[in-house]
Amino acid sequence: MNPRILFFFQVMSLLGIWVFVLGVSAWIIRLIWIAHRLNDMPGASLAISVVAIPVFLTGASVLTYVFIGLRRGREKAE
Repeated sequence: MNPRILFFFQVMSLLGIWVFVLGVSAWIIRLIWIAHRLNDMPGASLAISVVAIPVFLTGASVLTYVFIGLRRGREKAE
Protein backbone atom coordinates (compact mmCIF):
# COMPACT_ATOMS: atom_id res chain seq x y z
CA MET A 1 0.00 0.00 0.00
CA ASN A 2 1.15 3.53 -0.72
CA PRO A 3 2.74 5.06 2.42
CA ARG A 4 1.04 8.42 1.80
CA ILE A 5 -2.41 6.83 1.74
CA LEU A 6 -1.64 4.89 4.90
CA PHE A 7 -0.40 8.06 6.63
CA PHE A 8 -3.57 9.89 5.52
CA PHE A 9 -5.80 7.26 7.12
CA GLN A 10 -3.70 7.27 10.30
CA VAL A 11 -4.02 11.05 10.61
CA MET A 12 -7.76 10.87 9.88
CA SER A 13 -8.23 8.29 12.64
CA LEU A 14 -6.25 10.47 15.03
CA LEU A 15 -8.40 13.48 14.13
CA GLY A 16 -11.50 11.32 14.54
CA ILE A 17 -10.45 10.43 18.06
CA TRP A 18 -10.02 14.11 18.95
CA VAL A 19 -13.36 15.06 17.37
CA PHE A 20 -15.03 12.33 19.42
CA VAL A 21 -13.34 13.37 22.67
CA LEU A 22 -14.04 17.07 22.22
CA GLY A 23 -17.61 16.34 21.13
CA VAL A 24 -18.35 14.19 24.16
CA SER A 25 -16.73 16.75 26.45
CA ALA A 26 -18.79 19.58 24.96
CA TRP A 27 -21.94 17.47 25.27
CA ILE A 28 -21.30 16.74 28.95
CA ILE A 29 -20.52 20.39 29.68
CA ARG A 30 -23.73 21.38 27.91
CA LEU A 31 -25.69 18.92 30.09
CA ILE A 32 -24.27 20.58 33.18
CA TRP A 33 -25.11 24.03 31.80
CA ILE A 34 -28.69 22.98 30.99
CA ALA A 35 -29.14 21.48 34.46
CA HIS A 36 -27.90 24.70 36.02
CA ARG A 37 -30.15 26.82 33.81
CA LEU A 38 -33.21 24.76 34.72
CA ASN A 39 -32.32 24.94 38.43
CA ASP A 40 -31.94 21.17 38.46
CA MET A 41 -29.52 19.20 40.54
CA PRO A 42 -26.54 18.52 38.22
CA GLY A 43 -25.35 15.60 40.36
CA ALA A 44 -25.15 12.82 37.77
CA SER A 45 -23.86 15.07 34.99
CA LEU A 46 -21.26 16.58 37.27
CA ALA A 47 -20.13 13.20 38.57
CA ILE A 48 -19.85 11.80 35.05
CA SER A 49 -17.92 14.84 33.83
CA VAL A 50 -15.40 14.67 36.66
CA VAL A 51 -14.48 11.16 35.55
CA ALA A 52 -15.23 11.01 31.83
CA ILE A 53 -13.66 14.21 30.53
CA PRO A 54 -10.18 13.62 32.04
CA VAL A 55 -10.24 9.95 31.04
CA PHE A 56 -11.15 10.77 27.42
CA LEU A 57 -8.60 13.59 27.24
CA THR A 58 -5.88 11.38 28.71
CA GLY A 59 -6.66 8.55 26.29
CA ALA A 60 -6.59 10.83 23.26
CA SER A 61 -3.39 12.49 24.49
CA VAL A 62 -1.64 9.14 24.99
CA LEU A 63 -2.68 7.96 21.53
CA THR A 64 -1.44 11.21 19.99
CA TYR A 65 1.85 10.95 21.90
CA VAL A 66 2.37 7.37 20.73
CA PHE A 67 1.50 8.28 17.13
CA ILE A 68 3.97 11.17 17.09
CA GLY A 69 6.63 9.06 18.80
CA LEU A 70 6.24 6.26 16.27
CA ARG A 71 6.42 8.75 13.40
CA ARG A 72 9.63 10.25 14.81
CA GLY A 73 11.15 6.82 15.29
CA ARG A 74 10.27 5.89 11.73
CA GLU A 75 11.90 9.01 10.29
CA LYS A 76 15.15 8.27 12.16
CA ALA A 77 15.15 4.64 10.98
CA GLU A 78 14.81 5.58 7.31
